[in-house]
Amino acid sequence: MSNKLIQEVKEEFKKVFSANPLLVFSPGRINIIGEHTDYNGGFVFPAAIDKGIAAAIEKSDTGTCTAIAMDLESSIEFELDKLKPSKEGSWENYVLGVVAEIQNRNKVIGDFNIIFKGNIPEGAGMSSSAALENSVVFGLNKLFDLGFTKTEMILISQKAEHNYVGVKCGIMDQYASMFGVKDNALLLDCNTLKSKAYKIDFKDHQLMLINTNVKHSLSDSAYNDRRSACENIAKLLNVATLREATEEDLEKIIDKITPENYQKALYVIQEIDRTQRAAKAIEENNLETLGALIYGSHNGLQHQYKVSCDELDFLVNQAKKNKNVLGARMMGGGFGGCTINLIKKNEAKNFAKSTAIAYKNKFDKECSVYFIALSDGTHLVK
Repeated sequence: MSNKLIQEVKEEFKKVFSANPLLVFSPGRINIIGEHTDYNGGFVFPAAIDKGIAAAIEKSDTGTCTAIAMDLESSIEFELDKLKPSKEGSWENYVLGVVAEIQNRNKVIGDFNIIFKGNIPEGAGMSSSAALENSVVFGLNKLFDLGFTKTEMILISQKAEHNYVGVKCGIMDQYASMFGVKDNALLLDCNTLKSKAYKIDFKDHQLMLINTNVKHSLSDSAYNDRRSACENIAKLLNVATLREATEEDLEKIIDKITPENYQKALYVIQEIDRTQRAAKAIEENNLETLGALIYGSHNGLQHQYKVSCDELDFLVNQAKKNKNVLGARMMGGGFGGCTINLIKKNEAKNFAKSTAIAYKNKFDKECSVYFIALSDGTHLVK
């Protein structure tokens, strides 16, 4: 958690509103393995990280609410009884959506002011949107004593994204951001919303993210296409989600679906299995096996689910050539964003440097490197 960030929003709040605010930190997240499995009722393996969003929030006596995004030097004023999605479809809808979902649950909140600022890199696939939603719902829950559990709060965040932002996201991002445990990753069952925390001893290895700094325009439409393909195959198999299907089940309907969709469903079934095997590898302190499963995940995302891109594949291939990297894969929705790499600590800087040069030569574009630590979930800052 960044104390500097907390300090900045606190000072700004005092300056703008002349009041002492409640302070909330809500982290971004990574996902070690288990990609595109969450909306298929499967397992995912995320962790909260030490980058996120700091929010300062307090009651307002002006008859209106004000929200200020410090990074963007942007603000909105709104009235609680006149909520509707903002046309811009930008950050405002995350805030407005959460407020609307709280009201849909017949809870009464009063006027409030909020200022927030984040240090999650733009477009890196570390879920700044979930961190923002969680910081708003967590702050309002405390401020107005609403009595929501953490599980209720993440469902409010998710619904805000569905109904106000228009993204039919799964629950993983909100869950990891809210429930994160320092030095742990969470094996989350997306069917039951129960998770088990696994303390990870990376020994002489660490996690490193490399951002392609590209976002191909396909991403949103492709996400929705993949999602509906999976749902249609589940229907054909007469199961609620692909979580309940086996490879044998899929064989039986092979002539009823396109080869492309067969591969997509097969990927999901195999990735759910890989994710559970990854948890076992961590339990046994076996980083080599974990690394091999991470490479397997990328292979499936590239060739079967087809959500990777040249830039991501290039970064993973650079990792494969280096014996100090145990595993690497694209992380997130795909078509850009980051790779996650499990690498020897004392070799990380060299690998980052050589990869950045190779990437620049190949794509005439810079990539960015981030080192992260696993942190606690959304919490009040004293």
